[in-house]
Amino acid sequence: MSLSSQLLIGMNRLFPLPVHPFNLANNGEMSYTEWQFQKGDQTIQFFLPFHSQEQMFQGKTVLDIGCGGGGKTCYYATYGPKKMIGIDIVPHYAEEGNEFAKQKGLADVVSFMTGDAARMTFEDNTFDTIIMNDAMEHVGEPEKTLEECFRVLKPGGHLYINFPPYYHPYGAHLSDAIGIPWVHALFSEQALIDAYKELVRDLPDGSDRISFRFDKRPDGSDTISYINRMTIKRFRRIQQGVTQPAVYQKEIPLRGQLSGLAKMPAFREFFVKMVVCVYQKK
Repeated sequence: MSLSSQLLIGMNRLFPLPVHPFNLANNGEMSYTEWQFQKGDQTIQFFLPFHSQEQMFQGKTVLDIGCGGGGKTCYYATYGPKKMIGIDIVPHYAEEGNEFAKQKGLADVVSFMTGDAARMTFEDNTFDTIIMNDAMEHVGEPEKTLEECFRVLKPGGHLYINFPPYYHPYGAHLSDAIGIPWVHALFSEQALIDAYKELVRDLPDGSDRISFRFDKRPDGSDTISYINRMTIKRFRRIQQGVTQPAVYQKEIPLRGQLSGLAKMPAFREFFVKMVVCVYQKK
């Protein structure tokens, strides 16, 4: 292990880990899907100044992209949609989500499937509402994913997007094992990977976490494949190619007292907690 990775592991002892569903599940406290359900309201709070939960979901045909284990999808379903579908590229999430929907008595409204949001099999103009909560930073082809969203969205329907930008304090999505804020701005990708592997090596689900987050490049080197490093700058550049109107946009600072830094070009990427955007299809 490199000196850099050893330094990272040493520093990590000084920082408590944020609450993370993987660790809650390992400790027998709560499943990932149940955690999602309990946090469901938090996943849509950034849209509420624009639309209420009822406006987003009630009586609507809804698609939840990047649904994970399905807990948040089931939470949205408590607001009375006509039909709701959760889609995620991770195969086992569909099975977990469908089982959870049964447990919550929502199986007649909610269903889950495995699929790539950039290549969806739905017909044109299928959904009234599409929500991408914490998904834009994960999709492999964001431009193509947005094209697909507008294809399957009905005219007049809304696409709700929110995501933490890459240089958010925990934007590397390794905080289940690494508690150092902005660690990905301080250490190389290889140092992050090596340290993370060492930190989760002896956990019951350690090998699952590693395969979930990392992959190999064509040259055989490791890469963090779970995220696409979506910055605010990159997202704004992608938006320039979107022909549909953005009807609501906001950048949420980490804390209210940091709002000034979150507006400064030199610090914006580091002090914005969430990028929020709502589109309406013409």
